Amino acid sequence: MHFSTIQDWATRYRRGDADPTTALDKLRHSLDDDPAWIYRLTADELQTQLDALATRLDAVAGDTRRLPLYGVPFAVKDNIDVAGLPTTAGCPDYAYTPEHSAEAVTRLQAAGAVLMGKTNLDQFATGLVGTRSPYGAVPNAFNADYISGGSSSGSASVVARGLMAFSLGTDTAGSGRVPAGFNNIVGVKSTCGAISTRGVVPACRTLDCVSIFALTVDDAETVQQALVAFDADDAYSRTAPVPTAVPGARASIRIGVPQQPMFCGDDQAKASFEDAVARWQALGAEIVPLDFTPLHEVAALLYQGPWVAERYAAVGAFIDAHPDAVDPIVAEIVQGGRDLSAVDAFRAQYRLAELSRSARTVLDGVDALLVPTSPSIYRIADVQAEPVKLNSNLGIYTNFVNLLDCCALALPGGFRADGLPAGITLIAPAWQDARLNALGRRWQAAKPWPLGTSERTAPAPVLADTSAPAADCVRLAVVGAHLRGMPLNTQLTERDAVFVEQTHTADNYRLLALAGTTPPKPGLIRAGDGAAIEVELWDVPVAAFGSFVALIPAPLGIGTLTLADGREVKSFICEGWAADTARDITAFGGWRAFMTDEGKSSNA
Repeated sequence: MHFSTIQDWATRYRRGDADPTTALDKLRHSLDDDPAWIYRLTADELQTQLDALATRLDAVAGDTRRLPLYGVPFAVKDNIDVAGLPTTAGCPDYAYTPEHSAEAVTRLQAAGAVLMGKTNLDQFATGLVGTRSPYGAVPNAFNADYISGGSSSGSASVVARGLMAFSLGTDTAGSGRVPAGFNNIVGVKSTCGAISTRGVVPACRTLDCVSIFALTVDDAETVQQALVAFDADDAYSRTAPVPTAVPGARASIRIGVPQQPMFCGDDQAKASFEDAVARWQALGAEIVPLDFTPLHEVAALLYQGPWVAERYAAVGAFIDAHPDAVDPIVAEIVQGGRDLSAVDAFRAQYRLAELSRSARTVLDGVDALLVPTSPSIYRIADVQAEPVKLNSNLGIYTNFVNLLDCCALALPGGFRADGLPAGITLIAPAWQDARLNALGRRWQAAKPWPLGTSERTAPAPVLADTSAPAADCVRLAVVGAHLRGMPLNTQLTERDAVFVEQTHTADNYRLLALAGTTPPKPGLIRAGDGAAIEVELWDVPVAAFGSFVALIPAPLGIGTLTLADGREVKSFICEGWAADTARDITAFGGWRAFMTDEGKSSNA
């Protein structure tokens, strides 16, 4: 049953081709002792879970559809508690046996999933390499001379090799993304606080996330849906402020990429990313080069600023008391936070606030950022010879994400000339996880990847339908200053509105440039001698729609607009009296074309 997706497991159980007791016992016997594992369940421990699963199935009258992960095997990184099993965080002398499982594990088992073991990691989740562990370096699933990435090395490896359908890792600086990129699998870093971290050994508690590794986007989202929930016993758990709309798979999209991408001298990584960008363009995406300077400055704060003190707060006392039990590089990093002061912390928070404002301008106007998951990949021997610098290189495109309260989705991006995987990552502001999943499905549908190291191709994902607005949303057409990249677009994005598509009105509208408006605004009126006008469709959460409408000044209002394909949506409308002083700009076909022409005229 290697390289089985969650859907594969469900289908086999439903058809009667397999049952959890027989299938999972066989799987347990097939798991070899390799560096990816720290602990594999005994026969008795597995049977205890199977008995609990049978009880859950009885409680839902045998309907496996009510247990979305019924009988699906998974593993967790060994900094995540499982009741009765030792938690080592990659350090045998630190080990303890918790009485209760982490909330994430409890939720997965409640959904029917069955834990098979605990996986190796960079000690105390400190590293992006997968080599800083007394249990051994976890090799890359495609070439054992290369690193697997960390710190969630073992969790990525067991999924990439088809041993587990999915696994859990953690992500503070990229630990749930870099291993996914290096091993040709999907890695989910949800919005901070969306998934409870109660029962997880902290690295930086304010930034830590439980991450997900899976073979496909649909599998990853299935697990994510089982995990995302408010946990009143987790001080850092939170809920989305308003319902979040999901973009359609056929939507036109704007993807932001680095103006000057860094690859640390790796020409193969550069060529692979350029190919990925070209593929997004072929999918119809508009590629927008952006200045990533503020993002890289934020990234530098993570290890060059007082957030290192958070790591010391978590495990510093243990390291001070047991210096010989800890990896020397891990000890050096963590103990670097010992002498940082509260003044240092506040100054860094002020700087982060300044940089976050600048970073928002990078994120505004695009649907997602697209970056290489990592700028390069290294041999294990090279990392061991130069552990700090090469590890730092790996975080160039990951370290800023949690500090800026963004979500991220790591995807297989194809293969380099040397046969190693080349991952890409999509990044968006907090609570846009569904947007990234929809974009990920679009990427998977265009060019399905092999499942991990297998030759089996990923199945076609389930694509969203754009014919109707997302649940709990109003489909709104905008024509002027609210377009992407225009001055008032933030009034939409601040309310978690999601861009759906660029299209045109029916051919009976006229476009006016209204007089005396700041910023300049157009008016759209219905007319018998009109034309088709370019518009953008956005899904605006119902909970935020009223506050948005309250911002609309006269002579504008909200009415119903007919699109070129006959659909009717809500839209800005203009009172007829405004035409007396307005300029008719219908001939331009849209506000963006008009503003471009105006800009050229003013610069002439």
